[in-house]
Amino acid sequence: MKQDFQVLSFELIPQKQKIAPVISKEEEFTQASAIALFDYLRKSKSKGFVLSLSGGADSSSIAVLVAEMVTRGLKELGHSSFCQKIGIVCDENSPFSEKELVGKLLTTAYQSTKNSSYDTFESAKTLARSLGAVFYNWNIDDEVASYTHKIEIAIGRKLTWEQDDVTLQNIQARSRSPIIWMLANLNNALLLNTSNRSEGDVGYTTMDGDSSGSISPIAGVDKSFVLHWLRWAEKNLDRAGLAPVNALQPSAELRPQDRTQTDEADLMPYSIILKIEKLAIKEKKSPLDIFLILNSELDLPKNILKEYIKKFFRLWARNQWKRERLAPSFHLDEFNIDPKTWYRFPILSGGFAEELELLDTF
Repeated sequence: MKQDFQVLSFELIPQKQKIAPVISKEEEFTQASAIALFDYLRKSKSKGFVLSLSGGADSSSIAVLVAEMVTRGLKELGHSSFCQKIGIVCDENSPFSEKELVGKLLTTAYQSTKNSSYDTFESAKTLARSLGAVFYNWNIDDEVASYTHKIEIAIGRKLTWEQDDVTLQNIQARSRSPIIWMLANLNNALLLNTSNRSEGDVGYTTMDGDSSGSISPIAGVDKSFVLHWLRWAEKNLDRAGLAPVNALQPSAELRPQDRTQTDEADLMPYSIILKIEKLAIKEKKSPLDIFLILNSELDLPKNILKEYIKKFFRLWARNQWKRERLAPSFHLDEFNIDPKTWYRFPILSGGFAEELELLDTF
């Protein structure tokens, strides 16, 4: 008789006609991600993970998933087998605690600039320590200043936030990449990339900066779900260290603090991105069709809704080259924007110009 196997398990254990229990989407995401991280770590022969921990939602969710990998691996495999499978030498008479194992497998770093807030530093430190992860903290202002000074000499003028906003934001993200890669190399570890699917849709990531990494655990997950899952995880996974994270409003913290910056102010509400993404990319509907559908569903002024739709399509078409270069991701639901294995789109296109003009006539 054909054997059935346990679903979402660290080992394929033959079962006697056992039907997998129905579990919540949040629990399924946690278990699938934990197993995927375990499998990738084991097969890559790496010695652990390195993560640039900003204190924000994306990097914090990944840190918790690594900790859950340890928690669930120990529970299913036992201490000796878990350590053996990931190449950790352990003393059976004095086994490592769960937190000690997290510390051996996850190294984090908070890379501040003068634009970083004390709240995100405390958020990152609190979470890392609650999980047992190694936590470093350094400042990259010298590196940013060095790059900026060199280019100012070359072009013969000072860079200003009024004139060079994107450039001054991106150099901060890019300056973080070489040193976190250095730490990953020293540890013979996988660098975890923190991009989510909503940011991938609109290119809200700095190439060769926060897009750097060996594997991208949440690149297939929308930001709305990440934010929801963090609140769920704080309560249901007993991850009290997430409390400071969940108290923050998502922000890249790349502009000076007096130029208040939030992700949704830069883009649009993440819930709107998710709705447009589903209709535009998954269901392949036109900008006008999307407007007609969402105009009947959402309590938004028509002109604002149109601007959101235009922004999504323009940013989607403009940033395909970024999606081509993102680290490999896990496929966790029925939809993904990974162009290498899931959703192809031309790097150069007309940018939906005619379709967006038609939207303006309605």
